[in-house]
Amino acid sequence: MRSPTDQILLNLKMRGPQETLAIAERLGVSRQAALQTLERLAADGLVEHVTERRGVGRPRRLWSLGAKAQGRFPDTHAQLTLEMLDAVRAEFGEEGVDRLIARREQAQEDAYAQALEPAQTFEARLARLAALRAAEGYMAKWSRNDDGSYLLVENHCPICAAAAACQGFCRAELALFQSALGEGATIERTDHILAGARRCAYRITAPAPRPASAA
Repeated sequence: MRSPTDQILLNLKMRGPQETLAIAERLGVSRQAALQTLERLAADGLVEHVTERRGVGRPRRLWSLGAKAQGRFPDTHAQLTLEMLDAVRAEFGEEGVDRLIARREQAQEDAYAQALEPAQTFEARLARLAALRAAEGYMAKWSRNDDGSYLLVENHCPICAAAAACQGFCRAELALFQSALGEGATIERTDHILAGARRCAYRITAPAPRPASAA
């Protein structure tokens, strides 16, 4: 069972900034108990807050993750990956790095295609894609927007160090999603961790339905 500290940090990681009362309700504790834990985490640099005034009443604190909290969510084999990228770049140049990323992308495309093959609808494909990404450590989830488009959210990047060192990983990710969801789907990155956002998010539109063939 996760400790209250881990629950709070994971909650803020997955859901973004929240008020004290909302955090207390998710933990199933009193507002005062949640506030005491939050203030302790703030003293440790794990969370931070801004104060907002909304209409009548006392100002409310809006809590978010602090910079030190990111270390609680591992970047998978970050140092080893960076060392390998540096070695490939030194030995084969940027072209070698590009080939490495392309090979990784092709392997992922093949694996995703096999995993998504049983899905009969676009939503089923998207759901399976999100599940695959979640299993890989991206804390991914999806939802349907009011306008009929979809939102795919990745609350964590387990290869963030590598992606920061080589933007090709992020470009390959978009191509991977396009391949997984099929021709005709449109995918737009709306939030990007490397650009300072809390998460990576993608607005996805399903392919237009094919017209019925004439009898």
